[in-house]
Amino acid sequence: MPKDSAINEITLRKYEKPYSTDKRQLIKKICLSLGLLQPGDGRDIIVDILLVLVEEQKNKNKLDSEEIRKRVGEIRKEHNLELKGLAESNIRRQLKRLRDLMIIEKNNNLYHLSEFESLQEIFDNKIQKFIIDPSIQRVREYLNELEK
Repeated sequence: MPKDSAINEITLRKYEKPYSTDKRQLIKKICLSLGLLQPGDGRDIIVDILLVLVEEQKNKNKLDSEEIRKRVGEIRKEHNLELKGLAESNIRRQLKRLRDLMIIEKNNNLYHLSEFESLQEIFDNKIQKFIIDPSIQRVREYLNELEK
């Protein structure tokens, strides 16, 4: 009997063309576009976590969850945002979500963007290649089966 649980799952949303050059707003749109953030969701700590890791990618720095939490707090203060969601458990939960989508890697409790690639490369080489394209192919298989 086939299972009804998904092997993989991704939500994609299309927004207007980018108009902001503010890095945090661009990362927020990326998170919304990839389903990491829900529209209208005030709890957007994942945006700041990803922002911290993108900033560190240039120097190929790896950070532990406590350092990420500290940096996220600084970013949120700088942008006058609520400091809710800074609990260590929540930071780790959001890091896991980023790992599940293959955006970041964890080695020896240190986090960094996958293979220190840019988000563009990660999207092309991991998300599209290993999640989106196979999902589209599987939908096509179901559609073909229906046509038989």
